[in-house]
Amino acid sequence: MPGTPDATPAPLFIVDGFNVLWAGTFGFPAPIFSRDKQRELTGLFAFFALLGATLRDDVDTDPPEVVVVFDGQSGTGERVAADADYKANREQTPEALKPLQFLQSVKNGLDLAQLPWVEMEDQEADDVIATLATRAATTRPVRIMSRDADFYQLLTDPNIKIINRSRAATRRLITADEVTDRYGVTPQQWPAYRALTGDPADNIPGVKGVGPKIAAGLLADGMTLDGLPASGRLQGARGATITANWRNVLRWHSMITVKRDLTVPYALTGTAGPRPPKATDIVEKLGLW
Repeated sequence: MPGTPDATPAPLFIVDGFNVLWAGTFGFPAPIFSRDKQRELTGLFAFFALLGATLRDDVDTDPPEVVVVFDGQSGTGERVAADADYKANREQTPEALKPLQFLQSVKNGLDLAQLPWVEMEDQEADDVIATLATRAATTRPVRIMSRDADFYQLLTDPNIKIINRSRAATRRLITADEVTDRYGVTPQQWPAYRALTGDPADNIPGVKGVGPKIAAGLLADGMTLDGLPASGRLQGARGATITANWRNVLRWHSMITVKRDLTVPYALTGTAGPRPPKATDIVEKLGLW
């Protein structure tokens, strides 16, 4: 039985809640409305449709324990304190924030489905997910449902893989080998790579003139960011530019690096969770049709 010393815990499936909600709200094939056409339900419906389809089609493990993680309202505070421009490029218009109107209904739907969700007021979901994934991976497979490339740094652990539902069916499962083959760096080097090249999604500019190929070359043969200044690789005008921006590079590296040691107010059970109901059933049970 789960919880006994000899028990093998179920695989863990972690959902990047806001990431999936945004993808569903803006990327679903058609808008979904209530029967009287007075309420748009796209984000709510799409969230559970994507969750169900991913568990059905893309999870390559035994039935998993499922947990959904949301960003805390003040979760970006620490990184914004380090750099006021962090995520400052994200629009705050009603249209851009449209997914938020579905958030409470999604949480209510998860409660109805008996699927746990976690939200820490002062932490971003990335750090909560990284903490849960790192701990669970010592004993079982972990799959993270997200389109966020920041999670590539977690692929240093072979028990962890990323599922990106926006990709073609045969390419949704992302492993360490793919990161190395595609970008020329290891998962462990991912924060350094992004610090040099930038991350537009989080408004991290990177070093001007340093693109993916240049960054991969600088980090070749397992080079660490700390070792780069003394490596002899920062030559010429480009090297001078990196050197002049070194404090920024270190700050961006710290911001991109996820935390893995939070005290998360949720105890994983190691027990496979229930399959989520169909999206139509969730909407019906919530009385929103």
